[in-house]
Amino acid sequence: MTNVVVVGSQWGDEGKGKIVDWLSERADIVVRFQGGHNAGHTLVIDGISYKLSLLPSGVVRPGKMAVIGNGVVVDPHALLAEIERLKAQGVTVTPENLRIADNATLILSLHRELDGMREDAASNSGTKIGTTRRGIGPAYEDKVGRRAIRLMDLADIEALEGKVERILTHHNALRRGFGAPEIEHKAIMEELTSIADQVLPFRDTVWLMLDKERRKGSRILFEGAQGSLLDIDHGTYPFVTSSNTVAGQAAAGSGMGPGALGYILGITKAYTTRVGEGPFPTELTDEIGQFLGEKGHEFGTITGRKRRCGWFDAALVRQSVATNGITGIALTKLDVLDGLEELKICVGYKLDGQEIEHLPASQAAQARVEPIYITLEGWKESTVGARKWADLPAQAIKYVRQVEELIGAPVALLSTSPERDDTILVTDPFED
Repeated sequence: MTNVVVVGSQWGDEGKGKIVDWLSERADIVVRFQGGHNAGHTLVIDGISYKLSLLPSGVVRPGKMAVIGNGVVVDPHALLAEIERLKAQGVTVTPENLRIADNATLILSLHRELDGMREDAASNSGTKIGTTRRGIGPAYEDKVGRRAIRLMDLADIEALEGKVERILTHHNALRRGFGAPEIEHKAIMEELTSIADQVLPFRDTVWLMLDKERRKGSRILFEGAQGSLLDIDHGTYPFVTSSNTVAGQAAAGSGMGPGALGYILGITKAYTTRVGEGPFPTELTDEIGQFLGEKGHEFGTITGRKRRCGWFDAALVRQSVATNGITGIALTKLDVLDGLEELKICVGYKLDGQEIEHLPASQAAQARVEPIYITLEGWKESTVGARKWADLPAQAIKYVRQVEELIGAPVALLSTSPERDDTILVTDPFED
């Protein structure tokens, strides 16, 4: 028995929600360890769709403990709104099944406003990053700048007064630069005190709680948000998110040591998608790209933004296997490729006339790379709902085996529809 870390191996939107839900039946605790409510997971259970952004996917499963770790930035208003949405669907979220790290950083209204002002200014200059405007980046900046408001601060109003003063000194200086009105101290205090009683019951010393559970033998599932290629260090910088999205962050973002992580499962889409700005070597702007987008329903769960689509990029996923220490992958959305005459896989790039095997870190170089493809025969038969290898067309199996060889990691699970049971299990990560 081992703990399991789930990470996206591409630019996010790989189908982590379904896989985490599938794994959560085998887990006792599900932990979010980075990101914020800019992430989006869609779970389809008994025909009902649950759209989650901040809450761990395990929260919809009875008898499971959901945990938001210290690596997450928490918008308390978004949290309460999401809890209410789930309540309307018959899912009860209480302090009995959700715990939030008391040292988690809070997202405030001033973070959302700053995020928007920056994106508007960048749009005018043609340098926008494509953020979700939810205040994620500014909240992480304040965390690193040691002026953040944390969940535990809501329990000490007297000390909170000085901390609000400190954060406003910084933000009001920025707002003056944007020509925006300054924020009054009273307004932020009211914003925080109005929700304190509703969110404080969820707080816990998460690192201690998880350590006790580990020693008891509880199975812990660590749930990442976004994808490895959006990592602040290892992604396509500057078109990345504001946190570390690789598997190692599961330790720092939960308070557990690296030795507790166990199996690293990389969620990998059978083709490639990306939302927002940034390099995308295998992007298809033709009818095949449109086919993938329409058949795969490629629209953001939270933002509704249309995703860019392209061929599978084995070179990029191979990088993710290395930077995450991926043990095995869960290959998703294979069924979207049904019906295509031929399929291409990127195995490397050409950069200024030279062949290279990885995407360079330089933004300018990333813009100049040209993908090197191999071509495989497609298949006409349907793979939708397949639950064993014998249900798959021979060419589909050949495609999967080629992916395994090129990325240097085996397929542990194969997903053939949004339904959680339409999954071929090769290796149970909890038993590896």
